[in-house]
Amino acid sequence: MNTNQFGKEGWTPERIGNLKGKTFVITGTTSGTGYEAARILLSKGARVVMLNRNAKKSADVITTLKQGLGNDIDVSSIVMDLAEQASVRKAAREVLEKVSRIDALICNAAIAQVPTQKLTVDGFESQLGVNHYGHFTLQGMLFPLIEKSGGRIVTVGSMGYDMGIKTIKFDDMNWDKGYTPNDAYSQSKLAQIMTVYELQDRLDKAGKTSVKAYACHPGASRTSLIDTSGSLMMRLTFGLMKLSPLTQSAEKGAYPQLMCATEEDLDQKAFYGPTGRSNWTGPVGAHQIEPHAKDKEVSSQLWEVSEKATGFKWSI
Repeated sequence: MNTNQFGKEGWTPERIGNLKGKTFVITGTTSGTGYEAARILLSKGARVVMLNRNAKKSADVITTLKQGLGNDIDVSSIVMDLAEQASVRKAAREVLEKVSRIDALICNAAIAQVPTQKLTVDGFESQLGVNHYGHFTLQGMLFPLIEKSGGRIVTVGSMGYDMGIKTIKFDDMNWDKGYTPNDAYSQSKLAQIMTVYELQDRLDKAGKTSVKAYACHPGASRTSLIDTSGSLMMRLTFGLMKLSPLTQSAEKGAYPQLMCATEEDLDQKAFYGPTGRSNWTGPVGAHQIEPHAKDKEVSSQLWEVSEKATGFKWSI
């Protein structure tokens, strides 16, 4: 068992200093871990730009945040639907017009356990389209400004990366055959995590060391993720789990992404999240990642396939 570099309590937001002058862009902040991450960053003086698909929910969240933290917090929102590549590109352009620096882009939004196969307008299986392809294009478009700012890309994965087929099904990425909610979700989260380590390799090769990329996950947090997109059975199962000690608060679920966005001297090659039983709960720190998530041949092919599918070529 690795000893936690942050002591037996693990990493907590007490370690975050004054963030005045820093800008964070976060996807999926209307509830759950994304909301908590935005709230904590704002409470430390940061500027936060929220990217959400629902304008009304975003406006409500801004009102709630101002009620809790005061009217002078620097928070704004841009409408973006990760399921639509055109919406992602439009939102990314708006971000680039609005801010002059990005200290961290936190890719937090996700959909999970979609009961039956659904395709996005671009023709992608919905979980792959939202969780992976949407964020892939967003990261690529914001990359030049993140690089200029010496910033970070933080990808919120999931332990689900280790619960499905454990590779990318290149011959049928949309699951036209044998779709199951879990296999498709697992592939989408594996794709996200693999892309972090592939990006690190590409940055190294290009000598672009000013950008850091991190992979983390929230553990088993009490959020609305399954309620939003899961089947009735999944919702009932997770509803019962939420009442058990096997889950933790959404606030604690936000710690890994906050750590990756703000903490100095983290090892990019590590995988961050709760370090307790099954990595569901417990002190936040680095923990083991299974070798299939760093399979170089698969991750390299995934990058090529992703550039082709999205029609977006990274400038590295």
